[in-house]
Amino acid sequence: MIRMISGELRLGLTPREIETVRKVLGREPNETEWAIIDAEWSEHSSYKSSKKMLKLLPTTGRRVLLGPGYDAGVVDVGNGYVITLHIESHNHPSAVDPYGGAATGIGGVLRDILSMGSRPVALLDMLRFGDVARSNHARWLFTNVVRGIADYGNCVGVPTVAGDVEFDESFERNCLVDVACVGLARKEKLILGESKNPGDVLVLIGGSTGRDGVGGASFASKNLTAGSETERSSVQVPAPFTKKLLIDAILEAAETGLIGGMKDLGGGGLSTALSELASKGGTGVDVELTKVRTRHNEMTPAEIMTSESQERMILVLAPHGSEPVLEILKKYDVPHDVIGRVTAAGSMKVRVDGKVVADLPVELVTGAPLIPWGSKKPNLAGRQAAARPADPKIASSLLALMSSPNIADRSWVYRQYDHEVGTRTVVKPGDGDASLLRMPNGRMLAVKADGNSKHSSLDPRSGGAGCVAEACRNVVAVGAEPIAMVDHLQFGDPSDPEVYWSFQESVEGIADYCSELGLPVVGGKVSFYNEDSSTKVAIKPSPIAMVVGLDDRMMRPMSWFAASGESIFAIGRTKPELGGSEYFESVLRYAGGSVPKADPAGDKRLYRAVLKLVKYGLAAAVHDCSKGGLAVALAEMCIPSAVGASIDLARVPADTPDPVDLLFSESHGRFVLSSRDRKGVEKILKASGVPYSMVGRTEGKMLQFSRGRRRLAAVGVGRLAKAWRDSLPEMMD
Repeated sequence: MIRMISGELRLGLTPREIETVRKVLGREPNETEWAIIDAEWSEHSSYKSSKKMLKLLPTTGRRVLLGPGYDAGVVDVGNGYVITLHIESHNHPSAVDPYGGAATGIGGVLRDILSMGSRPVALLDMLRFGDVARSNHARWLFTNVVRGIADYGNCVGVPTVAGDVEFDESFERNCLVDVACVGLARKEKLILGESKNPGDVLVLIGGSTGRDGVGGASFASKNLTAGSETERSSVQVPAPFTKKLLIDAILEAAETGLIGGMKDLGGGGLSTALSELASKGGTGVDVELTKVRTRHNEMTPAEIMTSESQERMILVLAPHGSEPVLEILKKYDVPHDVIGRVTAAGSMKVRVDGKVVADLPVELVTGAPLIPWGSKKPNLAGRQAAARPADPKIASSLLALMSSPNIADRSWVYRQYDHEVGTRTVVKPGDGDASLLRMPNGRMLAVKADGNSKHSSLDPRSGGAGCVAEACRNVVAVGAEPIAMVDHLQFGDPSDPEVYWSFQESVEGIADYCSELGLPVVGGKVSFYNEDSSTKVAIKPSPIAMVVGLDDRMMRPMSWFAASGESIFAIGRTKPELGGSEYFESVLRYAGGSVPKADPAGDKRLYRAVLKLVKYGLAAAVHDCSKGGLAVALAEMCIPSAVGASIDLARVPADTPDPVDLLFSESHGRFVLSSRDRKGVEKILKASGVPYSMVGRTEGKMLQFSRGRRRLAAVGVGRLAKAWRDSLPEMMD
């Protein structure tokens, strides 16, 4: 039985939006109609605060088949194969229920990839938490988010191959849990999320519909409050074993070519899925809610339409001739019910026992009015560079950085994940700057995601560009050419003019860098309201870029020094850009300074040069410079094989003679490379026009720094390794 009255209706709509709905309809919507509109007009579903700015991003390219606007971006990787890319967040649910929130975040992004008819082949997770060294709450969130991701991904058999973790006090209340997925498909087998043919039937498949996740899209579109922990009904319940059956059934059914359209039921549930199917197809829908399998007695139409219960999808099938699809669903024991049909009316009709309980124009449901938020540049006075220490303690500073949770060994995280299932993973987490996946066309796909909220908080434009630049460097370091990306933009309350200014600046920084580099943005996500409404504490601006690259070679350089006797090159120019650096924050306890600025034109030349060195087999090891600067990059290259290095800082290409800058600046556009063929490397780098110098050699068991004949510091590789490896596990004990 479906209950028709649910009591008080809580809406997340603004007074202006409520008036717009009444004006367009010419009447007062009923409870179910308000719930449908509320779900689809939520920030989570409609992008009403960000859509205008997102149009600045370059979204086309020679490999792009589908850009933003679908469940996943689609990129041609040759020989009839495509990859699908999508990124999602489950921030608010994970702050309330870290295990369930993180697990269902994985479930949602897998369905986005699956709904394109593509096989999910790799997962990535990008995580942000408070100070785990000092906060029990941050440790609790971190532990259970990682456990939720691990349990779900391991159960469904999709490897988690890469990610990014950052810790900062601004994430204490609002942790960020971003998950991304890469799918693989044949180009001709792609399925789109649209219903084009009136008369086709709508088949709801997978799990039953319950009250878990009701109002989830609206919950994710407002600031967390002190009582948000009680809103656990807004968090979905994970069901990974159901998902495994769903994956196998959908992929086999897709091979029949009989699925006319497909959509997952994520944020907003049936309300969002049905309205977007119809909008993309230029049609309407007519559904009967008594055909929906429910988990509870007497659910209201509003609850059924906005439930976000997991592992559900909508298939669009022809009314006749689709029996093979239904037989496959039966074979895998995947429940399925015809709940309605596609119409030509352009309306969204919802019925209970034949009686219409909602009748809305599709374009009204999917056409949330944009919000023209104001913006204001914050007062950044006082954020000048800190006074430099008269006698910097290089060795102790480097050890402190290696034990910083933002730099320390991440194996505590990724060892909980199954990153080899499926046999595609060639370079695993920890074994390279990016992960590499083997594709059936003989090519390799590199994947990596990066972000730096410390840079973005001081200069969001440079921080936005910088997260793309860092992800590109990591992909190039394993020998792959960047071909596409998706982004995730996460901020506080957009009604705050200073927050919205930081969002605008971040988007413009990403757009400028990608346009110059020729890197298309094929999808993404925006997450606002990552703010505690009681304390008014917002997260630091946190854009993230996930870049994929393509490599035709089956060999690749290592990311660490393999043996003594190799020449070490510093490629790219170091600048006095310590703003937002780990050195400033972890060693000097200072937040401020001049943030690194990316140079896309210079990076294009840099990437071509490094890729050429890899192609010709001249690079024994390649590693990018990022958090912690040159000193940390060198330490990370010494640790895996316990091979030391001697470095002359006087030879480092730089705009500054200060050893602190040379060692710890996080300037973009830099790599460390080792080779046994010094002349071959120098020939290519000289012709490329990029700054470079041979700065030292691999030798011994110490990492030594000098300036000319003056020795500045020396640290044993064993001490560096202990600080790096022991730090995070000790914090989590």
